[in-house]
Amino acid sequence: MARRKKSPPGGRQADLDDDALDRTGLDLGTATPAAKGWAMPGEWVRHEATLISWPRDPVTFRDIPAVERIFADVIAALSHGERVDCLVPDGATAKRAAGLVAARDGRQVQFFEQPTADVWIRDYGPTFLLKRQGKRVRRGYVRWQFNAWGGKYPKLFADDGLPDRLGLPAPRFAPGIVLEGGSFDVNGDGSVLTTEQCLLNPNRNPHLKRAELEAYLRAYLGVRQVLWLGEGIVGDDTDGHVDDLARFVGPRTIVTAYEDDPKDANYAALHDTWRRLVAMADPEGRPFEVVKLPMPGALFAGKRRLPASYANFVVGNDRILLPTYGPRARDEKARKILAKCFPGRVVLPIEARELVYGHGSFHCATQQVPAAR
Repeated sequence: MARRKKSPPGGRQADLDDDALDRTGLDLGTATPAAKGWAMPGEWVRHEATLISWPRDPVTFRDIPAVERIFADVIAALSHGERVDCLVPDGATAKRAAGLVAARDGRQVQFFEQPTADVWIRDYGPTFLLKRQGKRVRRGYVRWQFNAWGGKYPKLFADDGLPDRLGLPAPRFAPGIVLEGGSFDVNGDGSVLTTEQCLLNPNRNPHLKRAELEAYLRAYLGVRQVLWLGEGIVGDDTDGHVDDLARFVGPRTIVTAYEDDPKDANYAALHDTWRRLVAMADPEGRPFEVVKLPMPGALFAGKRRLPASYANFVVGNDRILLPTYGPRARDEKARKILAKCFPGRVVLPIEARELVYGHGSFHCATQQVPAAR
């Protein structure tokens, strides 16, 4: 079921060209990914693999064994439709993780000895791009800078630069700005969703204005327009990541977290998100279909609200992994909505309460590697 390796994950890609030497940084001219024909695909495009980092930080999670079981559930479920490349700190951890995954019928899992400080690889890992060259589709990646969500957690600065440590055999682009993978969501057809609360926060790139940030997103994600939402959900220590708020589920369809209770702390922000989304259109002027996704019941750590959201689901090749938090009726309502959005894929609910105590969920903890061919 699983193999322990020391070589980097992400598959093989031969005959690299001059793109592999690209270190243009702040140059937004002809050397950017978009100028060279690269773009980030929608998450539903077929994956070669999914990257994940095994949990081990007791500061992040209150119950590491429980979180390990959740990760084993996620890895095993994804492995039925694609390979999972899991980063572990050492061989002993790889052995224990492999046993947990095997007990859940994991099938295509590889373990790589590459220590990480925390599990949220969506935010500090590579963002993968694709480029068509004749009959081939090639894969490249963007290496963003990571400052632990605006300098909040100095211990986690160590995860900055992980994409370079993986030694990925693919063209590399480094814009030289702070950006986390959970702060944006693309439809693979020219549009990207993000939030003002996160990207315009002075704790990320205080030297960049809105128009300049939009230029970076267009140049390094290969999009034509940036769609701005306002604030994220309560309790989100990332300053409003969009993957807890609204997600593309197709080129013209967006699911958005929605709260019906005017007394709930998320009510105002989520209604503002809805109002903005229904007024948006794609680059050709066609309005998006916007689908409401309920919020789970409120979860707390003491008096602190936790950022539980069904919008933090993962898209796999044949399965959608839905984090569930209760009550059961809301979990089931969210499952049915996503099942309609992803015909042909099974929506698999997985209990995620212990994971959200670390302020994230399934999407935050994974990074898809789109298939090159």
